[in-house]
Amino acid sequence: MTDPTNVHEPVPQSAKLTAREKKWIIYDVGNSAFVLLSTAVIPIYAKSLMPADGNIVSAWGYAQTIASLVIALLMPLLGSIADVQGMKIKFFLGFFGTGVVTCCAMALPLTWLPFLVVYILATIGLNGSLTFYDSMLIDTTSNERMDKVSSHGYGWGYIGSTLFGWSTAACTRASFIITAIWWVAFTIPLLTSYRQVHYRATRDQLGSAVRGTFSELAGTFGKIVKNKPLWMFMIAFFFYIDAVNTVISMSTSYGAELGIDSTQLVVALLVTQFVAFPCAILYGRLAARFGCKAMITAAVVAYMCIVFFAAFFMKSAVEFWILAILVGMFQCGIQALSRSYYGKIIPKDHANEYYGFYDIFGKT
Repeated sequence: MTDPTNVHEPVPQSAKLTAREKKWIIYDVGNSAFVLLSTAVIPIYAKSLMPADGNIVSAWGYAQTIASLVIALLMPLLGSIADVQGMKIKFFLGFFGTGVVTCCAMALPLTWLPFLVVYILATIGLNGSLTFYDSMLIDTTSNERMDKVSSHGYGWGYIGSTLFGWSTAACTRASFIITAIWWVAFTIPLLTSYRQVHYRATRDQLGSAVRGTFSELAGTFGKIVKNKPLWMFMIAFFFYIDAVNTVISMSTSYGAELGIDSTQLVVALLVTQFVAFPCAILYGRLAARFGCKAMITAAVVAYMCIVFFAAFFMKSAVEFWILAILVGMFQCGIQALSRSYYGKIIPKDHANEYYGFYDIFGKT
């Protein structure tokens, strides 16, 4: 297992990204269109489908919860199997395909409840693909470059969703189809270049690996418990990433319930993406200088202040704009550096299984 003490120290990083790293980063650009759609457009569209007395905040919260719990329960099991040679990309393709197909299905003329069911399936597809995508980071780059590469992924993902977001706001139903096409187009480079470097069993050992999945999971959990830096990070991650995910998922529906105009909501969220791009790149550089853990801590403290601001002071579109800018400044750093920090402290040949546990703590 990688020595977790090494990841606290600043590390040198070369200026240029490799072709392989760039192709991994591009998937963040592709899936970010659906992420922005989920945040800025779908809650407003779902509200328009509901009866006048319907509560979009409650319904949206249940939809997010169901999708998150399914992923949290599935990922450790599937992640263990995916650590077999060649299986990671197959699971990635399965969830990616599910997300794309159901994204297109949301363009159908559905009532609000079937629409939310299809959205839940699309979200499961997205988040499932992201679990395997995150674990691909350890096959794509070295420990010393993970902060840089992960930060670029989130940064370009934010800017990509911004460029795409103007069209999604203009025509909601058409945007579902356009989003799916965008998602596929920016996934192709990853599919043509990815090779699984780290695995716990070869293809010939797939049968025995699958049969031993549950015992493998129990063994992995035991290793996590014995690894103090790892389980302390996972507990901390459980608490702080919930704030991040809640703000991402609920900001638009919350703003709509406050009476903020839908155009103001969408434009403010696009501003978040613009702000997040340079901040994500900056976080990667600052992590190289001050250490990954120090920068995660700084971003989490700032995010706590943002949540208190939203809870007690946000009443108008102006305050929502302020919140959007602040979120953009710190959210990207938390996401990118958490992903890379975790990738450094786990065993590379069990990466997908460990990222499955990462999902339990990140989505439950």
